[in-house]
Amino acid sequence: MKVGKYTLYSIETSRFRLDGGAMFGIIPKILWEKETPADAYNRIQMVTRSLLLVSDDRKIIIDTGNGDKWDDKARARYNIDLDDINLSLSLEKYGFTPADITDVFCTHLHFDHAGGNTTIEDGKIVPTFPNATYWIHQDNWALANSPSEKDRGSYLAENWAVLAENGMIECVTDREGFIPGIEIMLTYGHTTGMMHPLIKDGDNTVFYAADIFPMAAHVPLTWVMAYDLNPVQTIKEKRSLLPRMVEENWTVFFEHDPLRQAGRVTMDEKRYRLKEAVIISE
Repeated sequence: MKVGKYTLYSIETSRFRLDGGAMFGIIPKILWEKETPADAYNRIQMVTRSLLLVSDDRKIIIDTGNGDKWDDKARARYNIDLDDINLSLSLEKYGFTPADITDVFCTHLHFDHAGGNTTIEDGKIVPTFPNATYWIHQDNWALANSPSEKDRGSYLAENWAVLAENGMIECVTDREGFIPGIEIMLTYGHTTGMMHPLIKDGDNTVFYAADIFPMAAHVPLTWVMAYDLNPVQTIKEKRSLLPRMVEENWTVFFEHDPLRQAGRVTMDEKRYRLKEAVIISE
């Protein structure tokens, strides 16, 4: 897909599983399991999916997935599978390497979105993208470095400490776009200061949903995660976004949906729902 100055590529970086009840909050299992069945541990199949934007002068990756720094116990807990889907393989598929990336856009620093920011070489944690600037909103940066008890397991300093030491992080202080051709939207329901890129031209608008719509199943207004810091705020933010998505025919990029890279939304007589799936790249 081409939008404005950018060619877009869908970059899958891992398969993994999380608890279905946590992913759907107050929605009864008898309903959410119709959308995504659970395994014997009540975990649902998910992916980590990044978006690569390529222009004449920049190669921008939005989020970096779980990464590869997991020990065996944690890898088993989340059923993380990197064998045939990982960051390096997906970049290589389109002819790129981590060294080519000029910018890493971090929607937020939860481990399943920022774990691939760093990797291990010769027993040391190093930047995965040695030539990149890493962009993080100051509100999320502050939370990540002083998390609450609820957040502590999701924000892992190993995913950004070495970046800060090397002066590779740029903190975003407002809602103004900091990369040409990309607008920024902020949400605060899932976590504090989650940035959503909006890539558009006269014909297309692509909205990077991150964790406000992690999967197509989360399009309905009240289908929000128990992981959210403020689920009521998430619903308010979805109530604001969904009419625009329908009216302006946005393409919504799903970071965690195992079946759909992206999709467009419609409103029927009862609720908002996925109208059609969209393929960003083959």
